[in-house]
Amino acid sequence: MPEPDKSLGRKILNFFVKEEDPGIATGTKPTPAPTAPRPASAPNPQPTQPTAVTPTGTVDSKFAEHLANVLAQNNPPGPDYFEFSETLRSLSNLGLPEDKQFQAAWASFKALGGPNDISVLTKTANGYIAALNNDRDAFSKSVDVALADRVGGLQNEEKRLQTENEALAKQLVEIQQKINANNDRLSAIGGEITEQSAKITQNRQNYEVTFAHFTEQIKSDMAKLTQYLK
Repeated sequence: MPEPDKSLGRKILNFFVKEEDPGIATGTKPTPAPTAPRPASAPNPQPTQPTAVTPTGTVDSKFAEHLANVLAQNNPPGPDYFEFSETLRSLSNLGLPEDKQFQAAWASFKALGGPNDISVLTKTANGYIAALNNDRDAFSKSVDVALADRVGGLQNEEKRLQTENEALAKQLVEIQQKINANNDRLSAIGGEITEQSAKITQNRQNYEVTFAHFTEQIKSDMAKLTQYLK
C-alpha cells in the first residue's frame, strides 16, 4: 500500500481530535507499586504479588495520529464521507440548526463533484470503520504478544527462581550468598510485573477509547445522514 499523504493524515487527525481538546493523553509512564523490603533473616521469602491495575483509558495523541494515518491510507480518490464531513464541520460555527448544516454540506458536496447519492457517504464511512476495525485486530494481537513476551517472561522467571531457592535452601551454608541474590531478584519481580502490566494495559485502554472516539463520530454522522438527508 502506498504511503499516505502526510497532509491528509494531519487533516484527518485535526478533524477527529482538536489540539485544545482536554484529556488527550501523551503516554505517561505509570508509577509502579512499591515493594516491601526483604527481611535479612528470611532465607526463602515468597515473591511480592503484583497489584491489580485497571487503568482508565483516554484519547491518546499517538494513537490518534496512528488512526488518522490508517484513514488516510484508506481514503479513496474523489469526494467521499471525509470531504462531506470536512464541509459539515466548517458549517458548525454558523449557528444553523443541525439538519440545515447537513443539508448545506450535502449541497456543497454535490457542487464539488460528489455523487448525487448519499449511499456513497455511508459506503465510504463503513469502509473507514472497517479499516479501523482491521487495525484494532492487528493492535490487539500485538498487545497479546507483548503481554506473553514481557509479563509471561517475568512470571516464568519468578517460578524458576522459586524452585531453585527450594533446592538451594537444602544445601550447605556456603551457598547462602546465591540464595540471597535470588531473593533480591524475587523482591524486584513483583514490581516489574505490576509496571509492565500497567504500561501495556494503559496502552490498550487508551487505544480503545481513541478507537471509540473515531468510530462513534463516524456512526453519529451516518445516523444523521439517514435522518436529515432523506
